[in-house]
Amino acid sequence: MNRIFEDTATAFQLKSDSELERAYFLFRLIANEPLVRIGTAVTNFAINAHLPVEGLIRATVFDHFCGGVNESDCLPMIDKMYEKAVCSILDYSVEGKEEEQQFDFAVDKVLHVLDFVKEKAAIPFAVFKPTGFGRIALYEKVGKGEVLDKEEEVEWEKVIARYHKVCQKAHELEVALLIDAEESWMQDAADALAWQMMKTYNKDRAIIFNTAQMYRWDRLAYLEGLHIKAVEAGVKVGIKVVRGAYMEKENDRATSNGYRSPICVSKSDTDNNFNAAVAFMVENLDIFEIFVGTHNEESSYKLMGLMAKNGIPSYDTRIWFGQLFGMSDHISYNLAARKYNVAKYMPYGPVRDVMPYLIRRAEENTSVTGQTSRELELLKKEKARRKL
Repeated sequence: MNRIFEDTATAFQLKSDSELERAYFLFRLIANEPLVRIGTAVTNFAINAHLPVEGLIRATVFDHFCGGVNESDCLPMIDKMYEKAVCSILDYSVEGKEEEQQFDFAVDKVLHVLDFVKEKAAIPFAVFKPTGFGRIALYEKVGKGEVLDKEEEVEWEKVIARYHKVCQKAHELEVALLIDAEESWMQDAADALAWQMMKTYNKDRAIIFNTAQMYRWDRLAYLEGLHIKAVEAGVKVGIKVVRGAYMEKENDRATSNGYRSPICVSKSDTDNNFNAAVAFMVENLDIFEIFVGTHNEESSYKLMGLMAKNGIPSYDTRIWFGQLFGMSDHISYNLAARKYNVAKYMPYGPVRDVMPYLIRRAEENTSVTGQTSRELELLKKEKARRKL
């Protein structure tokens, strides 16, 4: 297969020379683990001490990895990307809030985004995190089948109502809605809720998408089970398939609590699990609609090959490729140039509130072998090409 991801002219066509230099500078910093640790500590201190650092953060890491501070602020970049056939997914990336008022605010935010994107072909999906709608400890208790006290029963009914409120709105507006995955110990309850929403709102097409993190060795069986249930229920299944984002936390918790880690024992096992899941869903595209969130070039090539083998055109709307804003432009823009469906997750929110997300992103990039070095290699190649 033609190695399309080497085309840096297409990959970085929207970046000015100064933006290219900023990206190169940022990924060089991220590649240095001690610097990331020091930078994280200094940034946290500056924010907690209310030092005037927002301007510096906004001009560097924030503007590279985030679309803006609110939906309207993101629009210029959304429109610019869409001119190159790359869609956007607005992701309000404020984390770590656990009050009922914040959960209701998160629902209102999703409802607002659904209204906002209804008329924008450039934004084909909305998204929310399960823990944006309820406490992680409550999900964990429900998932274990433990008896809830009266207050917890009321609290859980509110979580279910929040799910229905946003899913019903998505169904009415015919805007697909992605439900992110989180830690394994809360995921059983989140999976059950996602299936409940699919049975209700995915009769004709996949409006509701759950997320399968394929670094978990049990997720292929989960998808096979979903297929059986969906055939019986006569519904479509929407799945966002990713590798996963909580590996160290998952392994540490399993070790501390003396149970088998839910994470595959090796990177190659995770890759094989991911690719097998994608192949299974492509082979059952009468039931599944899939959003393949990956920064892995080989997995992207494998999916392109599967589509060609099965006679599925690149523009078939049942298959989407997804990457994060500010990363893997060589995958996103080269796929879009060949008429594949591509969407970038675009985080946004107030600078201070989004910093936990940005710090986690920097730490993840530092720990992912080869990701940052590949970004640097391609940025360096494009810089050299422009000089010539």
